[in-house]
Amino acid sequence: MKKIEAIIKPFKLDEVREALSEIGVTGLTVTEVKGFGRQKGHTELYRGAEYVVDFLPKIRLEIVVTESVVESAIDAIIKAARTGKIGDGKIFVSNVEQVIRIRTGETDEAAV
Repeated sequence: MKKIEAIIKPFKLDEVREALSEIGVTGLTVTEVKGFGRQKGHTELYRGAEYVVDFLPKIRLEIVVTESVVESAIDAIIKAARTGKIGDGKIFVSNVEQVIRIRTGETDEAAV
């Protein structure tokens, strides 16, 4: 099994969630985060004063899927989250050794 973490723009969340649902992903975890990469933040004006916003709001999605779904999940995230502009985000894929559903005690693929 694999864990897919995706950092995306906040306004793309609904599109990404729908795209993942269409390929059969039944659950995901969403966290509001802040960060920067090449986008480097930006300058804003507030009441006539200029200040720098270093960390930009982002959304971190986490899903755990079986090996057979990994590529289609990655493709779905890319297609739904892409705007073609800097700051679209990143996807990280890592191995998951074990999954346990607390309520039933099911393990691994049965628990996903």
